[in-house]
Amino acid sequence: MSEKVLATVAGQPITEEELQAFLNNVPREQQPYINNPQFRDQCLEQLISLHLFAQMGEEMKLEETEEFQQILKNAKKDILAQLAMRETMKGVEVSDEEVKAYYDANSQQFKKGATVSAKHILTDSEEKCQTILESILNGEKTFEDSAKEFSTCPSGTRGGDLGQFGRGQMVKEFEDVAFEAEIGEVKGPVKTQFGYHLIKVENRTEESVASFDEVKETIRRSLVQQKQNAKYMEQVNVLKEKYLEK
Repeated sequence: MSEKVLATVAGQPITEEELQAFLNNVPREQQPYINNPQFRDQCLEQLISLHLFAQMGEEMKLEETEEFQQILKNAKKDILAQLAMRETMKGVEVSDEEVKAYYDANSQQFKKGATVSAKHILTDSEEKCQTILESILNGEKTFEDSAKEFSTCPSGTRGGDLGQFGRGQMVKEFEDVAFEAEIGEVKGPVKTQFGYHLIKVENRTEESVASFDEVKETIRRSLVQQKQNAKYMEQVNVLKEKYLEK
């Protein structure tokens, strides 16, 4: 079956296959759009323009210029080097056993710090903070409703929810209380540079080591990169001995 022709420039067809190859080489940030009809049309126009200017260059006999020959020579060298490096890297693999051995020997690299999920209420005075605390403790209002009504932090619209955070992500005074409080306990007033807080811890995860399944692909990529770098340097040294004039 013949390839679908999308346009013809000076007798030269631009095919669906050529357009697809062009699309496959667009920048990574544009890759999600390659199946969008409007984006494909834009790329086809770019491809047509490329052919038009190439035809113009032929008519101007730019191939006969010294500049063209130098660019062609450099491009050939780059392509040959890339293909040769690809051949060099063929067969560079990392086995499952190597990945597991690395994990077992370096498990401390994959330590995950403790985290806390918490809500808070921020006010501009200790007295106001204390009053809100008392209304929560005696059951007049829930913590979440109080956050929506009184908190000056944008998180108030979410009932004071700050999500999950680790050490070093909050100011020290806030962090110290959050990591020491019991789950469900309301602590405060806690003074920070932002004001006075009430803090309610929703959940806590203790420090742990990431499981092998969580990190095995990251380890594999790292080990492959290490092997490729070693293979590259080994081949460079071989080629220096063979081709580099001393």
